[in-house]
Amino acid sequence: MEWRIIRLTEVGSTNDYAREIAEDVPEGTVVIARRQRAGRGRKGRNWVSPEGGLWMTAILKPKSSPEHVPKLVFVGALAVVDTLARYGIPAEIKWPNDVLVDGKKIAGILSECKLNSFALLGIGLNVNNRVPEELRDLAVSMAELIGRELKLEGVLDALLRSLSYWYSLFKSGQHGKILQSVRTRSSVLGKDVVILEDGEVVLRGRAVGIDDSGALLVDTGKSVERVIYGDVSLRFR
Repeated sequence: MEWRIIRLTEVGSTNDYAREIAEDVPEGTVVIARRQRAGRGRKGRNWVSPEGGLWMTAILKPKSSPEHVPKLVFVGALAVVDTLARYGIPAEIKWPNDVLVDGKKIAGILSECKLNSFALLGIGLNVNNRVPEELRDLAVSMAELIGRELKLEGVLDALLRSLSYWYSLFKSGQHGKILQSVRTRSSVLGKDVVILEDGEVVLRGRAVGIDDSGALLVDTGKSVERVIYGDVSLRFR
């Protein structure tokens, strides 16, 4: 994949900016901002994104059938896990779109799409940015783990190389290989979880699998339920 990078000093959200230009730019255009004023994660949650982190959105134009497009969130998560491994940081994927190190969030993925037109793959990775005091039990940065600041360009290069690899598998229809890699790097499988919808508990059980559509399989003790990630949030019990 040939990447074309647009660099911004500040933006509301790289996903929002990318959406405005997506239909007029080639696939592989990447919007990167030094800081975001209104960074967001799934379901509109706030994502603190000060200077020092890697805040980006890749504009993709896959020819895949619509049912496969939601799997792009896994492409982003796997690319982040691979990038962290290059820096000696072992990480896992908290289904569907968070990347954790020792239970703390280091990255989040936000995928959005306009069917038959484009997909946006937003990635927020804590690199050198200081994690706010109130979030220090929940989040961590690469610099904190390694003990020194990193060159953002080096992290970006590693991430885009990994993203190229996983996206090439996606485009060639190797969705099974992507999903199997997510399963082996999952922080969720085998754990007791709580599924929430709009803040209300809708399901409790043990995460026992991820099916071929990307849905989480939760064993409640009475049945195995499929959980679709667009509608719910997941918490460990």
